Amino acid sequence: MAIFVVFVCIVTLVLLITWARVNTFLAFLVVSVMAALLLGMPINHIPSAVNKGLGDTLGSLVIIITLGAMLGKLVAHSGAAQKIATVLKNVFGYKYVTWAMSLTGFIVGIPLFYNVGFVLLIPIIFSVAYNYKLPLVYVGLPMLASLSVMHGFVPPHPSPMALAIQFHADLAKTFLYGVLIAIPAMIIAGPVFAGTLKNMRSGPTINLQGHQLPDEELPGIGTSMISALLPVLIMGSTNLIARWYGDNIFIKNMAGFISEPIIAMILTICIATYTLGIRMGKKLTVVMAIYAEAVKDIAMILLIIGSAGILKQIFIETGVSAQLGSILLGLNLPPLLLAWLITAILRLCLGSATIAGLTAAGIVYPLLAHNAVNPNLMVLAVGAGSLFCSHVNDTSFWLFKEYMGLSVKQTFLSWSLMETLVSFIGIIGILILNQMLK
Repeated sequence: MAIFVVFVCIVTLVLLITWARVNTFLAFLVVSVMAALLLGMPINHIPSAVNKGLGDTLGSLVIIITLGAMLGKLVAHSGAAQKIATVLKNVFGYKYVTWAMSLTGFIVGIPLFYNVGFVLLIPIIFSVAYNYKLPLVYVGLPMLASLSVMHGFVPPHPSPMALAIQFHADLAKTFLYGVLIAIPAMIIAGPVFAGTLKNMRSGPTINLQGHQLPDEELPGIGTSMISALLPVLIMGSTNLIARWYGDNIFIKNMAGFISEPIIAMILTICIATYTLGIRMGKKLTVVMAIYAEAVKDIAMILLIIGSAGILKQIFIETGVSAQLGSILLGLNLPPLLLAWLITAILRLCLGSATIAGLTAAGIVYPLLAHNAVNPNLMVLAVGAGSLFCSHVNDTSFWLFKEYMGLSVKQTFLSWSLMETLVSFIGIIGILILNQMLK
């Protein structure tokens, strides 16, 4: 019965948004309360679940997304994104632009969480698309596919890291296997798949392109790259310092503090305000006006992300994920494939890749005890399942839709299909690798 209720709620949500044209934030609120009532949650618990879902989701994302949007707007308006796009255009050329974007996403995606990477790199996508006069989806999907793959497969991202610890996996081997699986997934779901979307047009309401400046007014390529990718450099370098000087408690704690995404973004904004603002001749009031404009652009996106977290919280507190897992454990399937399937269905219901992966971990853990399963590959199998078919209850779905200016149908045909390809290619690669390691 609970599974049927989840299905009805997801269908209702899709119909409210696509057919009835209800505001997405309101649709999530209505469906979340409806789900809570149908699943038997006591009515006096519903308000607290709504508050927790909204607060927990935005609490970890709102600062990062807001600061990232500010940085993105400044990168665009200062001409830094234009400079980077010009260099990419000259180095890789028109023919290989999607491969250049995929490579950028792969490198940046190693240390950077998906949501941070998204808002950081989106202005570069806009600039490259503008310079080449190409559709945003065609240019942006390869980069975002790489970011998503790294987020789902490779430590130190939250879900793979937690899974590696819980399954007692070897972090170095998990990272190596994850990269081996990630490369074909990124190529096929990125540049290759993007080639089929070259005619998909969009109408973005968020303008991160900025004004095209004369070449002499652009910042240098070094300043542009360092300022745009500073969070990556800060987090990557401090993580290395923490490893090298792990015996020194003070250095380790300080490096850990600076490597936190929020702290890294605050430092980045402070530095970029000077390098891309004041140093380029802009008054501080002008830079602050750019930041204020960036916040206005993402206000509705933040509300949609928070409301998606409400529905996720309702499903978790009513025990739907546990019921679903019990049913699936009765299936007679190979452990790695079963772990992928359980996580994929949880992803469909819960939306969040991280939550789906961590929820599945407790369900599939007994498989490790009763079967000769490689724990490193189990981490990757759950990771692959956690990327399956991102749809309307996933915050990344709405980030992609709103920034790219797509309809819900177009987002399904681009973003959702890309995530599904990544998931299928991932589990196929994992099963092949499992046979090779035996």
